Amino acid sequence: MQKPVFRLILAAMLSSCAMPQAVADAPRPATVAATTEDERLMALFAADQNREQALDPLGTLFRTGRSDPALLRQLFTDNPVRALRASVAQSLAELKRIDRARLSPERQISYDVFAYSKQDEAHWLRPEMVALTAVLPLEHFGGLHVQFPSMMAKGGVTSFDSVDDYDAALALDRAYPQILDNAVVRFRDGLGSGVVASRMTVSNMIAQLDAQLALPAEQSPFFTPVLDFPASVPEADRQRLRTAYRAAIADEIYPAYRRLRTFLADEYLPAAREQVCLCAMKGGAGLYRDLIEQQTTLRLDPEQVHQLGLGEVARIQREMDQVRGQLGFPNGTLREFFDTLRTDPRFHPKTKEQLAEGFAAAGRAVDAQVPRFFNHVPKTKLVIEPYPAYREKYEAGGSYNQGSADGTRPGTFYFNTYDLPSRFLTGIATLYLHEGAPGHHFQISLAQENETLPDFQRFGGNTAYVEGWALYAETLGYPMGLFDDPMQHWGTLDDEMLRAMRLVVDTGLHYKGWSREQAIDYMLANSGMGRSDATAEVERYVVWPGQALGYKIGALTIQRLRKKAEAALGERFDIRAFHDQILMSGALPLPILEAKIDRWIAASKG
Repeated sequence: MQKPVFRLILAAMLSSCAMPQAVADAPRPATVAATTEDERLMALFAADQNREQALDPLGTLFRTGRSDPALLRQLFTDNPVRALRASVAQSLAELKRIDRARLSPERQISYDVFAYSKQDEAHWLRPEMVALTAVLPLEHFGGLHVQFPSMMAKGGVTSFDSVDDYDAALALDRAYPQILDNAVVRFRDGLGSGVVASRMTVSNMIAQLDAQLALPAEQSPFFTPVLDFPASVPEADRQRLRTAYRAAIADEIYPAYRRLRTFLADEYLPAAREQVCLCAMKGGAGLYRDLIEQQTTLRLDPEQVHQLGLGEVARIQREMDQVRGQLGFPNGTLREFFDTLRTDPRFHPKTKEQLAEGFAAAGRAVDAQVPRFFNHVPKTKLVIEPYPAYREKYEAGGSYNQGSADGTRPGTFYFNTYDLPSRFLTGIATLYLHEGAPGHHFQISLAQENETLPDFQRFGGNTAYVEGWALYAETLGYPMGLFDDPMQHWGTLDDEMLRAMRLVVDTGLHYKGWSREQAIDYMLANSGMGRSDATAEVERYVVWPGQALGYKIGALTIQRLRKKAEAALGERFDIRAFHDQILMSGALPLPILEAKIDRWIAASKG
């Protein structure tokens, strides 16, 4: 799930905690003079990457497990924004000197993706756009105040194999309080300009800070590295490290949390906007249209998206009516059956272990079917784990955390065990297909592992492609036989309904001005979602305007392209070859993806 553009720009972040944003290998210097147009283009890519990675402390942390504490302290300040703006302008100027017609077909795709990406960055780095986004540095769903503890915990993105590793991580922990203080400065700027977050978002952030401050230092995620040392750390260093980590938490990190909490509660919350919709924020209406394009890679009118969603909701409900009869509920209304789903114990897990085994069984079933649908499978392993307890209350039902490009760190499919009565057994197969295999894990890992691609194609992405592929991957459960069970068939319709409702609710919130409660009520009335899930979803849309639209827009595009290829190629159509065309060039903007598929169809006909 892709992080919002707000943080990607303002922290000069080209990486993301849950999505493949430029988590590349070490920069590759151009040591040989470029002679062909392809080589000139690749040299341009390398130079751009070197400049931007030097501005990207979080991306460096993901790539190497290390980062420069001094650079990390500059997050949420003007310095990285100015530097990134200059870098983008330089790259666009150099790209104009490349003759696209002289490039190989593969590098023509790279040219197009790079041009699209840099033009998008340049748009969001314009001063007037930064003025609308820089002043919203944190939010409750994926803010750095929530993500950074996970990154620095044992099992996060850092390694703890030596004393040097421990000292390097400790230096980053000590840089973290400055980031939180920088965020306060940004929020204050917003108070001055009238661009402020919603009261709902601020209240949730305060609750998150309270939850972290309630933990003794020894129970903080930051302390987990020193709870259990590897044999490579000498006994003589262990007590020093325990003392130093405890002091960093108690004397530096927790005071910064308290400063942030006090500011949010005493100064910011009283000035925060009551309405959750972006249309109620200064400059929000125009910002929302730009976010729709940024997240879908298409210039779409909000009303058009809203009506598309209403049509999809109606279509899915007709199929739901058929499946509920197979579940033994042929009578009554669909809405009454939604209420039954929420209360009937047979649709809900009794234990965390029941959920875990359900996802493991789905994984085994998918593995058995993969050769029918894919020529290429990831080398990177996939593991299945529940969310850590301190995160689960504010997380969705599941998510994916990518593995490392070299496969040494596995990809992780997280599932949520918070409030078990609100979880559903019906959604197990679909959630695994989406977040695990062949959804995010296949798409992200295959791109990362493809060293013939430029790094921005290996590690970059856009919501419509990344989430569109994952939603399309859910539909493969039909030919795989996973939805022959009416329980799981219902679950995939319910999850598809979620993505259709997102088109309605996201535009309802930010374009039509719906309230939080109005959006939650719509989701409860049109699906079998539990209230906890519906609330988490709506509160996510509040802070990630437009992001939820990419799922259905992207999936519908891929489905349409597949139908186009099947109709054009007839018996020559090979689903495995089609999936190669979709997956093996990295995450493409949808217009570039469609152009690629059109060329493949034309070549396959000959």
